[in-house]
Amino acid sequence: MTTAQDAHLSASLEDYLEAIFNLASESNIARSKDIAQLLGVSRSSVTGALRVLKKKGLANYKPYDYVTLTGSGQAAAAEVARRHNILKAFFINILGIEPNLAQHAACKAEHALGPEIIARLLYFIDFVTHTGKNGYDLADEFQQFCRIASKNFRMS
Repeated sequence: MTTAQDAHLSASLEDYLEAIFNLASESNIARSKDIAQLLGVSRSSVTGALRVLKKKGLANYKPYDYVTLTGSGQAAAAEVARRHNILKAFFINILGIEPNLAQHAACKAEHALGPEIIARLLYFIDFVTHTGKNGYDLADEFQQFCRIASKNFRMS
């Protein structure tokens, strides 16, 4: 199966794959207009991206019809969504970042970080959340430290 990184997709095309994947997961269908609305882009931009994804064998697309992912497209989109979810979990559960900000940051970072870094983040999340002793929670302690530090040190 092709992954998004194997297919050498741009961040933009990965976003389209992820949008199709998420829409299909939520409502079982993905339409061009829904993709455009979700990503905040024009319908002509969606059409162009869908043509590229079709050419790469990642999406089934015909004008005025539903969009589906091929097996390879499904695998690639699932990998993008996986990276996104790991990053979002790290930002929220470990760093204590507010969920909307974490969502936005995960969308940006998911395209830039390779599999080795994502794997290490996942290991770190697991380590921090499962190695507490005597009720000591490293993630909570770090978040408390950040709250205190943010009062004492202002980043400009």
